[in-house]
Amino acid sequence: MSVQLNHTIVHARDNRESAEFFAELLGLEIAQEWGPFIAVALSNSVTLDFAAVPAESITPQHYAFLVSEAEFEAAYEKIRTRGIEHWADPHQKQPGEFNRNDGGRGVYFLDPAGHAMELITVPYGGWPQQR
Repeated sequence: MSVQLNHTIVHARDNRESAEFFAELLGLEIAQEWGPFIAVALSNSVTLDFAAVPAESITPQHYAFLVSEAEFEAAYEKIRTRGIEHWADPHQKQPGEFNRNDGGRGVYFLDPAGHAMELITVPYGGWPQQR
């Protein structure tokens, strides 16, 4: 069997709030609740398992998601209409914008727990056939 990422645990102050924020923004479903986890399934069978932990125990992480142009457009519209702070860059120097890299678009924003989320429509370096 080849190595595949199956799931990762995402620390949150409120696991339901963070799972619902992420699922709703990207048009996903909450897959299951198991013990202390609320899982959101991605299209490649990986789940983000949101776990409630004390706020002082959360170390902000970076999560990047490859999405289609249509998914990006729908999510970006929600980001804008809901007034979610966002940036074109990871250093938060270009507020209220998205970037255009490698022939696609990208945007950074924070989830309710302070994790840096990124949506991109083209992988960094472009699609393999473009190299």
